[in-house]
Amino acid sequence: MALKNKNEISTGARAVGGSSEEFNTGSWRAIRPTINLDKCINCMLCFLYCPDNAVLIDKTGAKEGNPKIIGIDLKHCKGCSICSSVCPVKCITMVKETDALKTDLKK
Repeated sequence: MALKNKNEISTGARAVGGSSEEFNTGSWRAIRPTINLDKCINCMLCFLYCPDNAVLIDKTGAKEGNPKIIGIDLKHCKGCSICSSVCPVKCITMVKETDALKTDLKK
């Protein structure tokens, strides 16, 4: 039996790539990363290892080899804590989402 090509598969059996950008996939997170940008050495390991592409960078200095970490896209971060695990200077800490939300409300 031959495999079917993409045009022979019913619409319900395949997903269009890139569609997760349209959805808040980080809404079930239990812990969230916080970055001390003053301590960050911009090694880019968090960006490299993030499975959700949730580490935000400023690419303006990339041509000179100096992109900078500017934050976390909380809409897509799922709280896996890989970023904090690979950070060599430990500037990324994980906090409970409930505590972070309380802090956000005070701002």
